[in-house]
Amino acid sequence: MGSSREFADFVVESLQPLGPVVARRMFGGFGIYLDGVMFALIAYDTLYLKVDDRNGQAYEDAGLPYFVYEDKSTPIRMPYREAPGEGFDDPEVLCDWASAAYAAALRTRRPKRR
Repeated sequence: MGSSREFADFVVESLQPLGPVVARRMFGGFGIYLDGVMFALIAYDTLYLKVDDRNGQAYEDAGLPYFVYEDKSTPIRMPYREAPGEGFDDPEVLCDWASAAYAAALRTRRPKRR
């Protein structure tokens, strides 16, 4: 799942209007975080945003694929879908999609164990 730091830095810079977005290395890619909440990931230099019941239809309508990886030859579909390409030409569009992904991450996050 190799991804370049250059692409991760570009994504982080593009998402700064949302707040202090950071990229953290994970499994050869990056997790994208805002206020300690992961709302996106980068795998193979592709940005995927968190989806749930409320924001998933927009990705479905746009035909954007899920992030899928192989686990012992079994495909595992994660609740992240590819970011729309036009977002990379217009940071405001990317931030709108990312903001909805952050809201989805907040709605679906698990409470911390004590």
